[in-house]
Order: sequence, then C-alpha cells, then structure tokens
Amino acid sequence: MSQRVAGFFAAVVFAIACMGAQADELADKGRQILEKHRLAVVTIKLVIKQQISMPGFGSQDMEDKAEVTGTVVDPSGLTVVALSETDPTSMFQNMAEMSGEDMQGLEMNSQVSDLKILTEDGTEIPGQIVLRDKDLDLAFVRPLEAPKEPLPAVDLANAGNPQILDPLITINRLGRVAGRAYSCSIERVDSVVTKPRTLYIPGNDPTQTGLGSPVFTLDGQLVGLMVMRSVKGGSGMMSMMRGMGDMSMAVIVPSADIAEVAAQAPAAGEEVKELGTEEPAPAEEPAAEGTEDTSQPSEEQKSEEAPTEPGDAPSQETPATGV
Repeated sequence: MSQRVAGFFAAVVFAIACMGAQADELADKGRQILEKHRLAVVTIKLVIKQQISMPGFGSQDMEDKAEVTGTVVDPSGLTVVALSETDPTSMFQNMAEMSGEDMQGLEMNSQVSDLKILTEDGTEIPGQIVLRDKDLDLAFVRPLEAPKEPLPAVDLANAGNPQILDPLITINRLGRVAGRAYSCSIERVDSVVTKPRTLYIPGNDPTQTGLGSPVFTLDGQLVGLMVMRSVKGGSGMMSMMRGMGDMSMAVIVPSADIAEVAAQAPAAGEEVKELGTEEPAPAEEPAAEGTEDTSQPSEEQKSEEAPTEPGDAPSQETPATGV
C-alpha cells in the first residue's frame, strides 16, 4: 500500500512539474513576441466632436479627448484602430434602440477634429483617418507627412490560422494612468466563426487586451486585430434583460481581411473612403428542395408573355375531325 501511495504522489509531482514547464514556455514565447512587436503598437490621441439633436430638445455639442490603441501595419505609418473607438455614435444608437424608447428624429454625429500618433519615445505624429470600414470595425490612419524614418510595423502577410482552444498572445499599450506601459496578455480561441466571414472569438477572462490590440500565435504569426462586433438588437424589456452581450462582443478580425482593406487606404489629404454597411445584409435562403424558383420567369412563361407583331394573329390549331 505504501508503494502505491508513493507512486501516486510521484505521478502528481511529475504532472505539476510538466504544467509548470508549459506555463514557463508560454510566458517565454509571450515575452519574445512582446519584445519583437511592441514598437508597432502605438497610442492614437483623438479629439472627437459630437453633436446630438432631438426634436423638442434642440442640439448639444460635446468634445471628448481619448487615447486608443493602434497597430502600425506599414513602415510608412499606416495604422489600424478599432473604428468603434473613434466613432461611438453607432453604439449609442444601438443602446437607444434597445431601451425601447421612441427615438424618432434622434440624430448623433461625431467627427475626429484632431489626431496624433504617439510613439514609444513620446514623438507625436499628426495624422488623419483615411478609411473607415463599418463591417469590420476598422479605421485606418495615415501621418499627414511621411515620417523621417520608417516606423516599426507588423507583417500582415505573416498570417496565423489558430484553431479552437489555441493560446494567443496580445499586445496592448495602456493609458496615462499606467504611464502608457506595454502589456502582454494570454488569450484562447473560444470559437471560430466562418459565415458570413471568418472571425475568431476570444475568451472572456479579464485581461489587459484592448480594442486595437494585435493578436499573435505562439509562433509569432499575426492572427489579426481585436475589434468590436456589433449588430442591431431588438427593443423592449427582453432586449434590456439580455443586455449588450446579445448585441456586441469583442472579436478578432483576420490579418487577410485587414490587408485587403489596407490596400484601399487613400493617401493623406484625399477624401476619406467609406466601406461597409455597419450591419451585413442577411444571406438569401436557397429555395427548398423540390420547389420551383419563381424569381425568374420560365421559358414557358416567357413565350406566353412575348408580344406579337401588329397584324399577327395568334395561331390556332384546327381540331382533327373524323371522316
């Protein structure tokens, strides 16, 4: 009996040692990724002007200063951020609809009046938003003038394709309260959405990962960017009970999608390009098996509806008669 007990405790000690070794390996890889890519994660300083108006209440103008995380995706300084961090109006409108109140006539507008890219050494680079994609919750920023030296950037072409429960490494730059220090967090893939487009769903454990944070595999491949996925919810008490979790959640947009949109980013000073519809249109349902698709006229219907030339009389078949 004593030998069995000793063997059991030896197995437990071995298992704990293996778990500790795995944890150390995960931490080591995370630190390596942080050291390699942290300079590509910057702070975007924003001044946002908002206007809210409603019949009978007039309009109200507000100005808000914010700092959000951005990821440089090109040495020219092209930087991507979460659009929802720069334009809060869509979230406000969803909350208003969820409340069930009659919001007819409510108008909310916001505009970024000033933007600066803040690098690690404290350099502030004036910039502007040149492209917005509402479907992917992406906004792209360009410096107003080309930087004197190329900026450190992540490689969108070195894309990772994680599977469910794979560990991920994220990098974020914290706010002023933390001295804008860099943070590195461990996430896991809880789900992979494949339709209408691929999205990775991280776990909801509390970490320092923020919107705009780049996400990497343990091998250092770029999975994508953390953004907010929002849809229009219902209204009334049930929607309020379900809360915001039924309308929005943090997701990871894949690197390939980011690269496709980044290629369309205009130069600084050009008109801002708008993409997306804020909420994707529902896919058309295929006709049930065994039923005929009546959306297009059949050949028989076409022949029946075909116009006749003037003077042409419709042909009539003379019934055969017996002799």
